[in-house]
Amino acid sequence: MEERRKNRRMELSAKLLIKRLDAGGEKKEVDIDVMDVSKTGIGFVCGETLEIGAVYETSLTIWTKEVIHAFIEIVRIEKREDSLFSYGSIFIGMSELEAGRIEIYSTIETMEG
Repeated sequence: MEERRKNRRMELSAKLLIKRLDAGGEKKEVDIDVMDVSKTGIGFVCGETLEIGAVYETSLTIWTKEVIHAFIEIVRIEKREDSLFSYGSIFIGMSELEAGRIEIYSTIETMEG
């Protein structure tokens, strides 16, 4: 499979709370397991069914225990054998400061690796 990411991705032990913004109706917070994160997006596993193109509000707790508030758009969905879904998403409107926090972590992880 060809790598299409613009930025190096990294693994991060964290959880997100997501709320769908664009469909009205119920705002549901859901814990998800982060598989990897880069300056431009995040991959995660979730038991909930989300839709491609849908926009969700997120609060990502990073390695420093700081919370990054951002919006994500779902761009990839894969059904896994364990009845969960694997999602790929891109950040929308993330501030340069917050994107920089992720990029700094990536640089440090590369130096240590």
